[in-house]
Amino acid sequence: SQDMFAAGGESPWWTSGLSAFMTMFSAGTFVVWGGIAYKHGFVAVIINLCYGVAALLVGVFVAGRWKKLGVKTPAEFIELRFGAAAVQFYTWAMMAFRILGVAVSLYSLSIILVAMMPLGAGNLLRDPATGNLSLFWAILIFGGIVVIYTMAGGLWAVLMTDVLQFIVLNLAVLFIVPLALAEVGGPAAFIAKAPDGFFALTTDKYTWFFMVGWVMIHFFMIGAEWAFVQRFICVPNAKDAKKSTYLFGILYLVSPMFWLLPPMIYRVIDPNADPKQAYILACRAVLPAGMVGLMVAAMFSATASMVSSQLNVFAGVLTDEFYRRLIRPQASEKSLVNMGRIFTIIIGAVLVGVALAIPYLGGAEKLIITAASLMVGPLLAPTIWGLFSRRVGINAVWVTAGISFVLGLIVKVGLGEGGWLVAEGTRSISDWIGANGVTVDLTIGVVVPIIVLFIMQHLTKATAEGWNKVDRLIRETERSGAKSEASNLPAKIVAGCLVACAVLMFSLTALNQQDRLLLGGFGGVLLLIAAVIFAFLQMKKTRKTESVEARTH
Repeated sequence: SQDMFAAGGESPWWTSGLSAFMTMFSAGTFVVWGGIAYKHGFVAVIINLCYGVAALLVGVFVAGRWKKLGVKTPAEFIELRFGAAAVQFYTWAMMAFRILGVAVSLYSLSIILVAMMPLGAGNLLRDPATGNLSLFWAILIFGGIVVIYTMAGGLWAVLMTDVLQFIVLNLAVLFIVPLALAEVGGPAAFIAKAPDGFFALTTDKYTWFFMVGWVMIHFFMIGAEWAFVQRFICVPNAKDAKKSTYLFGILYLVSPMFWLLPPMIYRVIDPNADPKQAYILACRAVLPAGMVGLMVAAMFSATASMVSSQLNVFAGVLTDEFYRRLIRPQASEKSLVNMGRIFTIIIGAVLVGVALAIPYLGGAEKLIITAASLMVGPLLAPTIWGLFSRRVGINAVWVTAGISFVLGLIVKVGLGEGGWLVAEGTRSISDWIGANGVTVDLTIGVVVPIIVLFIMQHLTKATAEGWNKVDRLIRETERSGAKSEASNLPAKIVAGCLVACAVLMFSLTALNQQDRLLLGGFGGVLLLIAAVIFAFLQMKKTRKTESVEARTH
């Protein structure tokens, strides 16, 4: 069960870092942020750089602290620090929030698949209106595949798919950018043909206040959301937890410029495209047959990794906190793994249902920004505060969440368009809220929780009992001196899969007369990366052998 939900504490730091990067990265990146890049331009890059800043801050202040705690799951810390009632609240509240976010990713990927898959007349999976794969069947099939492999492989399966698709996806994007620029006549022509204000750092909607708030929201998310905390816990030590988060942050400070360029360039190629499909249309416009399929497969894998991360973490929490604690305290390891798989199926079915309802809930972009802005801070800020403050207790969780959620309900639902509090006297307030929705969301979701926690910190003088429990666990972990060693398994699997991808690319040269050089070059780069990984493994093995021999002598 520990392997299924925590990778046995043997994940290499680079695997954890790349997995965290890709947990943030999904088809929603291509549909939501790709759509924003297509419509608004460079501001989409700036928004995504905020993730990098947030991850670096988490690396400095939070990641190592999680590993030093000695907990096996984030829920274990919540129970020690705030009590069993807080675990119940966080489990259901975070599950509801993440199901919404993951459902958006399911929906987003299905849009991409639908755009790429025309079907013949009479096919049961065909949408008569478009002639392509039905959105309903795309969501159902995709969700089923993710549930199956998450059940089979647990967290190791999540980590492996994350690392592999990170390499393939980012290499494919590096090939797309120069090809797309060549399609529009080069960088100078792209800049000249782009709409006015396309390279502005902010817009009226995405202001600098939004950027600062987005950094804070994702500091809370990366530092305390359970799927990311898993990445801090599954490495051998605190130093590795920090290194993995620094890798995550640095990648998000560099890569957005590359993988958001294709939809920006496609705005010049086709100004009337559907923004949600701009990314894959850009790929299809410049990539040869085979590499387009590889790009779709990488997007599929990216989203699958993100979805399976959430399936795995909540299946683990339900298995440990509910099944083992409340139903069968003496459950065997086999029983725990089987229940984890059952919970994975149940959560997966709910995800598919919510994904099918996304078009009726206001669309992907509106949902993902509003939900993140309003819910992340109130839910996760008390957890990070509780990592460092000895004073706040369970009341901080209730008061912070209660005030923020009630305020959000009044402002966004009561005073929103068509809300029950909208009357003649409140019409101007409602109009202002409608015109400044992002600012209002960030104020409620970031500023209010911080103010509430600051006040409670200074009103409480005694040390919370939960702090003493956590402190005792830290001392016990340090005394035990238990150490784990990073496994070589991830590197071997990734290198082997890269060799398989390279062979596939070389085989496509026989079917594609026009783009043989491009396909061969891509395959060659994959083989080179695989060779570097194998060489690194051999060096590591040699150093270990020499170290053992030196100790023997």
